[in-house]
Amino acid sequence: MHYGATPFLFERAKQLRENETRAEKLLWGRISNKQLGVKFRRQHPLHRFIVDFYCHELKLVIEVDGEIHFSKENQEYDQMRTELIAEFDITVIRFRNEEIYYAIENVINQINKFIPH
Repeated sequence: MHYGATPFLFERAKQLRENETRAEKLLWGRISNKQLGVKFRRQHPLHRFIVDFYCHELKLVIEVDGEIHFSKENQEYDQMRTELIAEFDITVIRFRNEEIYYAIENVINQINKFIPH
């Protein structure tokens, strides 16, 4: 479930959970406690990374992207990261902060497409 994550990543993930962004907090309020029928973990250590949200049952990562993710350098890094995570047969989906702030129902509908009903 953690694909070889180091103890350092576990400690860093704990710090991130204590300092979540507004968008992460809003989304977590909609997907926590199996509200969608599956368990998500937040700030989850996975291989060499910490992903925003992870559902092991679905092998699904949800990333929440703020402004920093829109630079060319960060887009290249995010692409590399997505490709490495995909090597574990894990799907990565991304949402911009604005999507969560202003269209959270659309975000939930997109996530629900990955959940068997």
